[in-house]
Amino acid sequence: MSHIAQSEGPRVTVPLIQQWKGEGRRLVMTTAYDAVAARIADPVVDMILVGDSVGNVCLGFDNTLPVSMAMMNHHLEAVTRTRPRALVVADMPYLSFHLGPEETIRNAGGFMQRGAGAVKLEGGAKRIDMVRALVDCEIPVMGHLGLTPQSVNVMGGFKVQGRAAADALRLLDDAHALQEAGCFALVLEGIPSELAARATETLRIPTIGIGAGPHCSGQVLVFHDLLGLIQGHKAKFVRTYVDGFAQLQDGMARYAEDVRSGAFPGQAESYALPQALQAAVAAWTPKS
Repeated sequence: MSHIAQSEGPRVTVPLIQQWKGEGRRLVMTTAYDAVAARIADPVVDMILVGDSVGNVCLGFDNTLPVSMAMMNHHLEAVTRTRPRALVVADMPYLSFHLGPEETIRNAGGFMQRGAGAVKLEGGAKRIDMVRALVDCEIPVMGHLGLTPQSVNVMGGFKVQGRAAADALRLLDDAHALQEAGCFALVLEGIPSELAARATETLRIPTIGIGAGPHCSGQVLVFHDLLGLIQGHKAKFVRTYVDGFAQLQDGMARYAEDVRSGAFPGQAESYALPQALQAAVAAWTPKS
Protein backbone atom coordinates (compact mmCIF):
# COMPACT_ATOMS: atom_id res chain seq x y z
CA MET A 1 0.00 0.00 0.00
CA SER A 2 1.26 3.48 -0.85
CA HIS A 3 2.29 5.51 2.20
CA ILE A 4 1.51 8.69 0.29
CA ALA A 5 -2.08 7.70 -0.44
CA GLN A 6 -2.76 7.13 3.25
CA SER A 7 -2.22 10.79 4.16
CA GLU A 8 -3.74 12.63 1.20
CA GLY A 9 -6.79 14.68 2.05
CA PRO A 10 -8.20 18.19 2.45
CA ARG A 11 -6.09 21.28 3.00
CA VAL A 12 -5.05 21.25 6.65
CA THR A 13 -6.26 24.16 8.77
CA VAL A 14 -6.01 25.13 12.44
CA PRO A 15 -9.61 24.00 13.18
CA LEU A 16 -8.91 20.67 11.50
CA ILE A 17 -5.80 20.14 13.65
CA GLN A 18 -7.86 20.78 16.76
CA GLN A 19 -10.63 18.49 15.50
CA TRP A 20 -8.16 15.69 14.91
CA LYS A 21 -7.00 15.85 18.54
CA GLY A 22 -10.60 15.27 19.64
CA GLU A 23 -10.86 12.32 17.28
CA GLY A 24 -7.64 10.79 18.60
CA ARG A 25 -5.79 11.09 15.31
CA ARG A 26 -2.01 11.34 15.76
CA LEU A 27 -0.60 14.46 14.12
CA VAL A 28 2.49 14.34 11.91
CA MET A 29 4.83 17.31 11.53
CA THR A 30 8.24 17.85 9.98
CA THR A 31 10.37 20.78 8.97
CA ALA A 32 11.01 22.12 5.49
CA TYR A 33 13.25 25.01 4.50
CA ASP A 34 12.90 24.97 0.71
CA ALA A 35 10.58 23.96 -2.11
CA VAL A 36 12.15 20.52 -2.65
CA ALA A 37 11.70 19.49 0.98
CA ALA A 38 8.17 20.89 1.03
CA ARG A 39 7.19 18.84 -2.03
CA ILE A 40 8.66 15.69 -0.48
CA ALA A 41 6.93 16.18 2.86
CA ASP A 42 3.58 17.66 1.87
CA PRO A 43 1.74 14.54 0.66
CA VAL A 44 2.41 12.63 3.88
CA VAL A 45 2.44 15.11 6.80
CA ASP A 46 -0.21 17.27 8.44
CA MET A 47 1.99 20.26 9.28
CA ILE A 48 5.19 21.72 7.87
CA LEU A 49 7.32 23.80 10.23
CA VAL A 50 9.56 26.36 8.59
CA GLY A 51 11.81 26.30 11.63
CA ASP A 52 14.56 28.60 12.79
CA SER A 53 16.44 25.30 13.01
CA VAL A 54 17.38 26.21 9.43
CA GLY A 55 20.27 28.02 11.12
CA ASN A 56 22.08 24.95 12.39
CA VAL A 57 20.63 22.44 9.89
CA CYS A 58 21.27 24.31 6.64
CA LEU A 59 23.19 27.52 7.29
CA GLY A 60 26.11 26.23 9.36
CA PHE A 61 25.43 28.06 12.63
CA ASP A 62 26.00 26.38 16.00
CA ASN A 63 22.48 27.27 17.16
CA THR A 64 19.37 29.17 16.10
CA LEU A 65 20.26 32.55 17.62
CA PRO A 66 21.81 34.12 14.47
CA VAL A 67 18.70 33.45 12.38
CA SER A 68 17.01 36.69 11.31
CA MET A 69 13.55 37.61 10.07
CA ALA A 70 15.02 38.14 6.61
CA MET A 71 16.38 34.58 6.60
CA MET A 72 13.07 33.18 7.82
CA ASN A 73 11.09 35.13 5.23
CA HIS A 74 13.37 33.79 2.48
CA HIS A 75 12.85 30.16 3.48
CA LEU A 76 9.14 30.57 4.21
CA GLU A 77 8.54 31.99 0.75
CA ALA A 78 10.35 29.03 -0.83
CA VAL A 79 8.04 26.62 1.01
CA THR A 80 4.77 28.46 0.43
CA ARG A 81 5.41 28.84 -3.31
CA THR A 82 4.72 25.10 -3.56
CA ARG A 83 1.16 25.73 -2.28
CA PRO A 84 1.29 22.87 0.22
CA ARG A 85 -1.77 21.03 1.46
CA ALA A 86 -0.20 20.79 4.94
CA LEU A 87 -0.57 23.61 7.46
CA VAL A 88 2.57 25.77 7.24
CA VAL A 89 3.82 27.01 10.61
CA ALA A 90 6.55 29.66 10.61
CA ASP A 91 8.99 29.95 13.51
CA MET A 92 9.41 33.35 15.13
CA PRO A 93 13.23 33.72 15.37
CA TYR A 94 15.23 35.18 18.23
CA LEU A 95 14.42 38.86 18.94
CA SER A 96 11.41 38.85 16.60
CA PHE A 97 8.90 38.68 19.49
CA HIS A 98 10.87 40.02 22.44
CA LEU A 99 10.60 43.78 21.92
CA GLY A 100 6.90 44.29 22.48
CA PRO A 101 3.52 43.51 20.93
CA GLU A 102 3.83 45.96 18.02
CA GLU A 103 7.08 44.44 16.74
CA THR A 104 5.76 40.93 17.34
CA ILE A 105 2.59 41.60 15.35
CA ARG A 106 4.53 43.20 12.50
CA ASN A 107 6.89 40.22 12.19
CA ALA A 108 4.19 37.57 12.52
CA GLY A 109 1.91 39.47 10.16
CA GLY A 110 4.69 39.41 7.57
CA PHE A 111 4.77 35.63 7.86
CA MET A 112 1.03 35.42 7.28
CA GLN A 113 1.30 37.70 4.23
CA ARG A 114 3.90 35.29 2.85
CA GLY A 115 1.54 32.34 3.08
CA ALA A 116 2.03 30.89 6.58
CA GLY A 117 -1.04 29.44 8.23
CA ALA A 118 0.27 29.97 11.76
CA VAL A 119 3.34 31.06 13.70
CA LYS A 120 5.29 29.39 16.51
CA LEU A 121 7.09 31.10 19.36
CA GLU A 122 9.11 29.81 22.29
CA GLY A 123 8.53 30.43 25.99
CA GLY A 124 5.94 30.27 28.74
CA ALA A 125 4.35 32.81 31.06
CA LYS A 126 6.61 35.69 30.04
CA ARG A 127 5.35 35.41 26.43
CA ILE A 128 1.63 35.46 27.26
CA ASP A 129 1.19 39.12 26.29
CA MET A 130 2.76 38.43 22.89
CA VAL A 131 0.51 35.42 22.31
CA ARG A 132 -2.60 37.41 23.20
CA ALA A 133 -1.57 40.26 20.92
CA LEU A 134 -1.14 37.87 18.00
CA VAL A 135 -4.40 36.02 18.65
CA ASP A 136 -6.22 39.36 18.84
CA CYS A 137 -4.91 40.02 15.32
CA GLU A 138 -6.31 36.71 14.07
CA ILE A 139 -2.87 35.13 13.85
CA PRO A 140 -2.90 31.46 14.99
CA VAL A 141 -0.11 30.72 17.47
CA MET A 142 1.63 27.46 18.33
CA GLY A 143 3.52 27.57 21.64
CA HIS A 144 6.80 25.83 22.45
CA LEU A 145 7.85 24.67 25.92
CA GLY A 146 10.57 22.53 27.46
CA LEU A 147 13.90 22.59 25.69
CA THR A 148 13.55 25.88 23.85
CA PRO A 149 16.62 26.26 21.59
CA GLN A 150 16.62 30.06 21.71
CA SER A 151 17.28 29.74 25.48
CA VAL A 152 20.36 27.57 24.97
CA ASN A 153 22.67 29.94 26.86
CA VAL A 154 20.37 30.18 29.88
CA MET A 155 19.92 26.40 29.94
CA GLY A 156 23.65 25.79 29.61
CA GLY A 157 23.26 23.70 26.48
CA PHE A 158 20.69 21.45 24.85
CA LYS A 159 19.58 19.55 27.95
CA VAL A 160 16.42 17.72 28.95
CA GLN A 161 14.10 20.04 30.89
CA GLY A 162 11.46 19.44 33.58
CA ARG A 163 13.33 16.89 35.68
CA ALA A 164 13.17 19.02 38.85
CA ALA A 165 9.82 19.33 40.64
CA ALA A 166 9.61 23.11 40.34
CA ASP A 167 10.50 23.02 36.65
CA ALA A 168 7.99 20.27 35.87
CA LEU A 169 5.13 22.04 37.63
CA ARG A 170 6.06 25.36 36.03
CA LEU A 171 5.91 23.73 32.60
CA LEU A 172 2.38 22.45 33.29
CA ASP A 173 1.33 25.90 34.52
CA ASP A 174 2.86 27.50 31.42
CA ALA A 175 1.15 25.01 29.11
CA HIS A 176 -2.26 25.89 30.51
CA ALA A 177 -1.47 29.61 30.51
CA LEU A 178 -0.57 29.42 26.81
CA GLN A 179 -3.77 27.50 26.10
CA GLU A 180 -5.84 30.14 27.87
CA ALA A 181 -3.99 32.91 26.00
CA GLY A 182 -5.19 31.35 22.75
CA CYS A 183 -2.48 28.97 21.47
CA PHE A 184 -4.02 26.34 19.20
CA ALA A 185 -1.26 23.77 19.88
CA LEU A 186 1.98 23.33 21.82
CA VAL A 187 5.35 21.84 20.91
CA LEU A 188 6.85 20.00 23.89
CA GLU A 189 10.57 19.45 23.39
CA GLY A 190 13.14 17.55 25.42
CA ILE A 191 11.07 16.69 28.50
CA PRO A 192 10.32 13.42 30.34
CA SER A 193 7.57 11.41 28.67
CA GLU A 194 5.49 11.28 31.86
CA LEU A 195 5.43 15.08 32.05
CA ALA A 196 4.42 15.34 28.39
CA ALA A 197 1.67 12.77 28.99
CA ARG A 198 0.28 14.78 31.92
CA ALA A 199 0.30 17.98 29.87
CA THR A 200 -1.42 16.25 26.95
CA GLU A 201 -4.18 14.67 28.99
CA THR A 202 -5.02 17.91 30.81
CA LEU A 203 -4.98 20.26 27.80
CA ARG A 204 -7.78 20.80 25.31
CA ILE A 205 -5.29 21.73 22.58
CA PRO A 206 -2.97 19.22 20.86
CA THR A 207 0.64 18.71 21.88
CA ILE A 208 3.40 18.00 19.37
CA GLY A 209 6.33 16.13 20.87
CA ILE A 210 10.00 16.13 19.98
CA GLY A 211 11.98 14.22 22.52
CA ALA A 212 8.89 14.15 24.74
CA GLY A 213 7.84 10.51 24.48
CA PRO A 214 4.95 8.71 22.79
CA HIS A 215 1.96 10.21 24.62
CA CYS A 216 1.71 13.55 22.83
CA SER A 217 -1.01 14.28 20.28
CA GLY A 218 1.58 14.18 17.52
CA GLN A 219 5.28 14.27 16.72
CA VAL A 220 7.72 16.51 14.87
CA LEU A 221 11.19 15.65 13.61
CA VAL A 222 13.59 17.71 11.54
CA PHE A 223 13.44 16.72 7.85
CA HIS A 224 17.20 16.22 7.62
CA ASP A 225 17.31 14.11 10.79
CA LEU A 226 14.61 11.62 9.87
CA LEU A 227 15.97 11.23 6.33
CA GLY A 228 19.54 10.70 7.52
CA LEU A 229 20.97 13.76 5.79
CA ILE A 230 23.11 14.91 8.71
CA GLN A 231 26.30 13.18 9.80
CA GLY A 232 27.73 13.12 13.29
CA HIS A 233 25.96 13.22 16.64
CA LYS A 234 22.29 12.29 16.64
CA ALA A 235 19.96 13.22 19.50
CA LYS A 236 18.45 10.34 21.48
CA PHE A 237 14.94 11.20 20.28
CA VAL A 238 15.77 11.02 16.56
CA ARG A 239 14.81 7.97 14.53
CA THR A 240 16.42 7.84 11.08
CA TYR A 241 14.27 6.21 8.40
CA VAL A 242 16.76 6.18 5.52
CA ASP A 243 20.52 6.76 5.20
CA GLY A 244 19.94 9.68 2.88
CA PHE A 245 23.43 11.16 3.20
CA ALA A 246 25.13 7.94 2.11
CA GLN A 247 22.67 7.33 -0.72
CA LEU A 248 22.99 10.84 -2.11
CA GLN A 249 26.77 10.81 -1.76
CA ASP A 250 26.86 7.48 -3.61
CA GLY A 251 24.83 9.02 -6.44
CA MET A 252 27.23 11.97 -6.57
CA ALA A 253 30.23 9.62 -6.70
CA ARG A 254 28.73 7.63 -9.58
CA TYR A 255 28.10 10.87 -11.46
CA ALA A 256 31.71 11.97 -10.96
CA GLU A 257 32.97 8.56 -12.13
CA ASP A 258 30.85 8.73 -15.31
CA VAL A 259 32.09 12.25 -16.12
CA ARG A 260 35.72 11.28 -15.66
CA SER A 261 35.36 8.09 -17.71
CA GLY A 262 33.44 9.78 -20.51
CA ALA A 263 30.29 7.75 -19.86
CA PHE A 264 28.28 10.91 -19.16
CA PRO A 265 26.78 12.55 -21.05
CA GLY A 266 25.76 10.00 -23.65
CA GLN A 267 23.55 10.26 -26.70
CA ALA A 268 20.43 10.12 -24.53
CA GLU A 269 21.49 13.29 -22.69
CA SER A 270 22.70 15.19 -25.79
CA TYR A 271 21.00 17.37 -28.41
CA ALA A 272 21.46 16.76 -32.16
CA LEU A 273 22.13 19.41 -34.80
CA PRO A 274 19.54 19.41 -37.62
CA GLN A 275 20.86 17.22 -40.42
CA ALA A 276 20.67 20.08 -42.92
CA LEU A 277 23.19 22.08 -40.88
CA GLN A 278 25.68 19.32 -40.19
CA ALA A 279 27.66 19.73 -43.44
CA ALA A 280 27.88 23.54 -43.03
CA VAL A 281 29.08 23.27 -39.42
CA ALA A 282 31.63 20.60 -40.36
CA ALA A 283 32.98 22.80 -43.18
CA TRP A 284 33.21 25.96 -41.03
CA THR A 285 36.71 27.30 -40.28
CA PRO A 286 37.73 30.19 -38.00
CA LYS A 287 38.32 33.57 -39.63
CA SER A 288 41.97 34.58 -39.51
